Amino acid sequence: MSSSPRKDPIFNPNSNHKKMIPSPDDALKHALLKLRPRTVSQSGSTSPYSESEPESDASNPNHLPAAADCTALLSDELLLKVLGKIHDRKQHIANSLVCRRWCGLCGKLVKSIKLIDWEFLESGRMSFRFPNLEDVNLVPACIKSARNSGILLSNNLIEVRLSSGTLENGEGLFVRKGDVVESKAIDVGVAILAEGCKNLRRVVLMNVSEEGLNCLAKECELLQEMELHNCGDMSLRGIYNCRNLQILKLNGNINGVYGSVVSDIGLTILAQGCSRLVKLELVGCEGSYDGIKAIGQCCQMLEELTICDHRMEGGWLSALSYCRNLKSLSFQSCKNIDENPGLDEHLGSCMMLEELHLRKCQMRDKQGVKALFVVCQRIRELVLEDCWGLDDSILTSATVFRSIRSLSLEGCSLLTTQGLESVVLSWKELNMLRVVSCNNIKDSEITAELATLFSILKELKWQPDSRSILSASLAGTGIGQKGSRSLRWK
Repeated sequence: MSSSPRKDPIFNPNSNHKKMIPSPDDALKHALLKLRPRTVSQSGSTSPYSESEPESDASNPNHLPAAADCTALLSDELLLKVLGKIHDRKQHIANSLVCRRWCGLCGKLVKSIKLIDWEFLESGRMSFRFPNLEDVNLVPACIKSARNSGILLSNNLIEVRLSSGTLENGEGLFVRKGDVVESKAIDVGVAILAEGCKNLRRVVLMNVSEEGLNCLAKECELLQEMELHNCGDMSLRGIYNCRNLQILKLNGNINGVYGSVVSDIGLTILAQGCSRLVKLELVGCEGSYDGIKAIGQCCQMLEELTICDHRMEGGWLSALSYCRNLKSLSFQSCKNIDENPGLDEHLGSCMMLEELHLRKCQMRDKQGVKALFVVCQRIRELVLEDCWGLDDSILTSATVFRSIRSLSLEGCSLLTTQGLESVVLSWKELNMLRVVSCNNIKDSEITAELATLFSILKELKWQPDSRSILSASLAGTGIGQKGSRSLRWK
């Protein structure tokens, strides 16, 4: 029998025939066969498709093309659940680059964002790209600053990129009025945010007016936490409708960064509008007895109050007695407590207060500190950290506390062992003591009564003198002694 001629040309170097050139269709077919996925045989081994294997039936409904997306068979809801199991935020960014569908689904998983480019919000792309946002910080985008600047001003309240000419503006502020996006533009951006992200729980805003806050309160009924920067009294009328607001941080004036005024008017407005507040923080706010009294009378659920760098008028301290359910009171970076607190019998007291914290405060005014201790006489926990002017005579005022169970002292370099002993021995319910970096408190000055108290405490952290800690850690090594070995850095 005569064999049928081969369709595929074979090159023979000894042949006199001319070289056969494959057609473009054959070249494309050959490339597609090479790109076909590896198959799994019945034995479990994998092997690539060979050219001799028969082609798949195009009519087979289970057949997938060579470049098909296997996740296309999954619904958006199911694929979203799969992607949601990934907790690494960087991996979400990588996943969003796979395709347009994955980009949209990964955007729905983003809950928190810090905006840098204001145009991204104003164009509507942010709410379209991330529709399920719950926590949004708009402050970095509200400040017109050099994004590529190597100078970063940062503290616990705000971060600002500075240019080389910022310190020469003549206003004494790092953020001038012209450096912040106009209030009208911010209101427009806040309205776009509120309409596109109705699930907001927390928002940080700057230079927003009453109109923007009204829109936010109307559209985002689930909003529970808010932080406001550079806002005046009248703009606070916008949060009157935020009935579910529970946590509010109000930054009126940040020293050296920006300046705005929040007085008794603003405090009264927020007190009447936010009756469900549980936690309130006032930074750089002005005011007096009337403003604090309004907060105490209207916000009856208030449990935590933090006052930072206040500019209150004298006599405001006695208004704290109206905060009947207050459990925690904190002072931070305050230059004074109360310049004119008045008579002790007019101060009153916070009946439910349990904790008093003072951090980085000036405590040289003995009268103001004593008045504060009288108002807080029922506390069970006292924390004093890095407070200037706190000496034995001022700490003696703490003997008014009768229910103290926990005392924490850190960075109080003027206190002595005798001053500490005279106070802690008067507290019969004390069971926790923490003393750190108080260099005038010496181990060698501990008396037998103080040692006995230490033995019955449930918790004790005693590191008063950093030099004694270093000496104890180097004991036996011979380092630090005259004529002995020393450390030499190479």
